[in-house]
This record gives sequence, C-alpha cells and structure tokens, in this order.
Amino acid sequence: MATQESFEHIRAPAVAGFFYPEDPGELRAAVDAYLNGARQTHLEDPDTPWPKAVIAPHAGYVYSGPVAASVYTRLEVARGTVNRGILLGPSHRVGFSGLAVPSAEAYVTPLGPIPIDARAIAEIAGFSQVRLMDEAHAQEHSLEVHLPFLQTILGDFNLVPIVVGDAAPEDVARVLDALWGGPETLVVISSDLSHYHDYAKASSMDEATCRAIQMLQMDKVTTEGACGGRPIRGLMALAQRRDLRITLVDLRNSGDTAGPRDKVVGYGSFIVEEGDRQRLSERFRRRLGDIAHRAIRSGLSTGKEPSLSTTLLPPRLSAPRASFVTLECEGRLRGCIGSLVPHQPLAVDVAQNAFRAAFKDPRFQPLTSEEYDNVDLSISVLSIPVSIKFNSEDDLIAKLRPGIDGLILEDGKKRATFLPQVWKHYPEAPIFLQHLKTKAGFTPDYWADDLRVWRYTTESFDSAP
Repeated sequence: MATQESFEHIRAPAVAGFFYPEDPGELRAAVDAYLNGARQTHLEDPDTPWPKAVIAPHAGYVYSGPVAASVYTRLEVARGTVNRGILLGPSHRVGFSGLAVPSAEAYVTPLGPIPIDARAIAEIAGFSQVRLMDEAHAQEHSLEVHLPFLQTILGDFNLVPIVVGDAAPEDVARVLDALWGGPETLVVISSDLSHYHDYAKASSMDEATCRAIQMLQMDKVTTEGACGGRPIRGLMALAQRRDLRITLVDLRNSGDTAGPRDKVVGYGSFIVEEGDRQRLSERFRRRLGDIAHRAIRSGLSTGKEPSLSTTLLPPRLSAPRASFVTLECEGRLRGCIGSLVPHQPLAVDVAQNAFRAAFKDPRFQPLTSEEYDNVDLSISVLSIPVSIKFNSEDDLIAKLRPGIDGLILEDGKKRATFLPQVWKHYPEAPIFLQHLKTKAGFTPDYWADDLRVWRYTTESFDSAP
C-alpha cells in the first residue's frame, strides 16, 4: 500500500473532523458501525452480485452515514475484483461549466492515500466538457466523504474523481461511457436529496425524486430535488442506452437519523445493475411466483383482488417495475394481462396482473378451480421502455433485435405491444411489425411519419403452483 510520502502532489482532506472523524481509529470504528448496522437491517439475497454503480449521499456521517452504508455493504463481495472507482459529485463551492478533474496524484483521507488513475484522467481530458480545475476539488466534500467507505470496503483501488458543474446529461453520460470498463470498475454518484424543508414536504419530494430516478424520468430530477441531479441525470441518460436498472435501497432524511424535523435534508441510496446482474435470483423468482399463485387462489376462494403489504419486501420486489402474467392451459393461451410502464411495486404489479389474467381478461371466461389445477403460469418483468429513433419503416426494421425486443407501437389513440416471446411466432422483423400493426388496429402496410415505437426487454420465467 502506498504512503502519502509516495506522492508529490496530493489533494489533502478538507472536511475531516467536520463531516467525519479525523482520527483514523475513530473513523474506522464509525464506518464499521454504519456498515454493521446496514448488514442487520438491509438483508439481500446472498446470490445477488454486486452492482455496477451506486448512488449514495454525502452529508456528515451522523446524518447520512447509515443510508450510504446500505449500498456500500452490497459491495463487500467486490473486494479483490474492483480496483478502480469512478466518483462523480456536484460542486457546492465553485461555479463552472462542464466536469472538473484534478492534477493531484492522490486523494488523501485519514485512512491513507488513494492513487488517482492518471491514465483514465488522460483518456477523458480531450473531451470538450472536461477541464483540469484543482479549485473545484480543493474544498469539495461531495467526493471526499465517500472515500473512507470505499477504502474500508474495497481495500486498495485507484480513483477517478470528477466534480460536476453545470453540465448536460449527455456530457456526463459520455464521460461515464468512456470510463465504464468491466467488473474491475465501480461507479459512484454522490448526491443528497431535498434540502431544508419540513419533514412531511421533504418526504413527499424525496419519494417523487426517487421514483423518477428509478423510472429514468430525467425531466423530473432537478437540482432542487437532488443536489447531485446533474451527475444523476447523466447516469440516467447512460442507463437508457445501456439498459441499466436503478433500484432504491434506502430512503431517509436527517429527521430520521440525527436531526430535528423542522428543516431536514433527504438521503437516498440506489444500486445500478447491468446485463445479467439485473436478473432476479431463484429465490426472488419463487417469491414472485408464490405471490401470483396466492392472488389467483384468493380470487377463486373470495372473488376479490388481493391486497399485498409492501412493508417487508426487499428492494428488488418493492421497486416500481412493470410486469406481465401469462396463463396457459394445455399449451393454449388462457389469459394475459400486464403493465407496460412501472407505476407500483413489482410484487404488487405481479399480484394484480395474475388476478386479472385469471379473472378479468375480456377474451376469456373467469378461470375455474378445475382449470387452475392444470394452468401454466409465467411472469415477465419488463425493462423501462426506450423510444426508438428512425426515419423510415426500413430503418425501424433494421434496428429491431429479433428474439430480444418487446415493442410498443402507438399512433394517435391506437396502441399495441408484443412481448419478446412473440418472436417465436413471427421470427422475421417485417412480419413481426406487420402483425403488431394489425393488433393495434392498423393495416399491415400502414405507415405514418408520426408513428412512435418503444422497445423493452423482459426477464421471463415459469412458476409452478
């Protein structure tokens, strides 16, 4: 491990003794206490891999430490693999446009120095939105407060510290994309939420901001609702391109942790997953299957749609997600109802769609007990739909991914969707699109310049009673 004397030019601690303990022993004890508390209260499936990125708060540890720890505990299994941290936070003290990197060779905390990845800095230095600006880093706390957590969790690693000024989402996304890397790279976005409102107003604002972040609604994430709104929006822009999933893990404010409730600051922590890391473990798949079957059995016995408490649901099942539930009997469709846009917790969505697929699909009579004994149930969890840009029907067809894309087609008041499973019936993109247009109420050769199309992917699995 390098010592501070190994570096000629360092960025010294600016808020040690203010935002967190200055004494190394006290600091280690404080970080360990927050991590231990998070391990006991935020249980996760042990088979779940660590996230590619996290969003975490940056206030004084007594206020935001418990909330930050709730995502840092998810990274403990990454020790020994992650050796580079990309850390972005908002500028609180210096106004500027773009993104600022330092000239220092290392950031230093009471736990020791963290070498700066000079090669990565050089890689993005040519971007027009990136500037060398030490004054943006000198007193900025939004990056510094995360470092003791990262040093404790990851051990030795190299750092790419970036302070974000007035920057457009695409400017941030381009830098993140260039530095994204593989499993060796972790991205940390630093942000608190609302500032200095009373408890009730702050809670309402923060819930709305967290919902918008999870649903990738960039226009609803403001710097008033999240001081790190600019780096968050940049991550959200990249999430749409890379099909990332952002999930809230913990939401509290200073009135919940260590302060009064008349003027509070909000804190949220999120995990960001890519590719196969988004997939539900077998444990969570079984739980969703049980929820779906209980909903149908409730309908058979009471005729009523069930209610489901979300109080004890893990984040993966309580996050707003859209789903479809499909019922088949002897290979024939028996009901299929779903949501295209997230509007409620995934577990609640699955329960409602299972009930409605069994009893409310207008194409079928309500399911009977005899049929239920032979029903095959499958669940599809949808990604956030992303608009496809195209300039002609041929261009649209060329951009479709057979077997992968679910499609939503809309023109005026007519709208229809095909899940990715429909590709097995119409494996050629032109035929797939023609049948989708027919489902929406158009002729197969219909075309209009204002036609809108979105794509999404699904994670689908079967569930036995």
